[in-house]
Amino acid sequence: MQSGEIDILARNTTWTYTRDTSLGLDFTAVNFYDGQGFMVRKDLGVESAKDLDGATVCTEQGTTTELNMADFFRKNKLSYVPVVVQKADEALSAYSSGRCDVFTTDKSGLAAHRSKLSDPSAHVILPETISKEPLGPVVRHGDNQWKDIVTWAMFVQVNAEEMGITSKNVAKIKAETIDPEIKRLLGAEGDMGAQLGLPASWAYDIIAKVGNYGEVFERNVGPSTPVGLPRGINNLWTEGGVMYAPPVR
Repeated sequence: MQSGEIDILARNTTWTYTRDTSLGLDFTAVNFYDGQGFMVRKDLGVESAKDLDGATVCTEQGTTTELNMADFFRKNKLSYVPVVVQKADEALSAYSSGRCDVFTTDKSGLAAHRSKLSDPSAHVILPETISKEPLGPVVRHGDNQWKDIVTWAMFVQVNAEEMGITSKNVAKIKAETIDPEIKRLLGAEGDMGAQLGLPASWAYDIIAKVGNYGEVFERNVGPSTPVGLPRGINNLWTEGGVMYAPPVR
């Protein structure tokens, strides 16, 4: 990102003060609210992270995960033996081989890694969430128009779900709606795309080709996928979650 090789980083990168202010990068919008947890084998008989005194814990080097882990054990006056590796797959391999008792990373990551194990049902993610991990796309600092495009592409998906617009019904809704807010969003009235240097159909195209936020969530990490995550805090604000987007007007 800093060298200009890529224009957007869209993966499991946590928005933190230091990353936002000292690396020449800008975070745009949070597309997944997560938190760090711990995974152990069921036969270990552990039901809480506070029972991990003396455990050997695998994690990635140079990450917020490593720092959060140290803070958690220190705060709870627990001892542990860190097994620090370079990549997440290496941490999973070390955990799978028995080199460590515990694997720690964001809970969504734990769920994804658990699905790769030979018997996922033999492993449990402990209930504690020990950190805030707001995840979302990152762009280079200074390119304000590109930042606006990336940010509002996310907000479009959230607004679409709130309005009941999906990839399957967006064409019908655009043709038939009399709702001025939906007309603006889908480019049937006015030209909101011009402010971003995009066609009037920019939001319609996003929804038609990718779907609303709920569709994207369900397709990639939802209960019907191997990752199997519930919406939880990532539900719309109208459904008890924190997903909330400014209006397109």
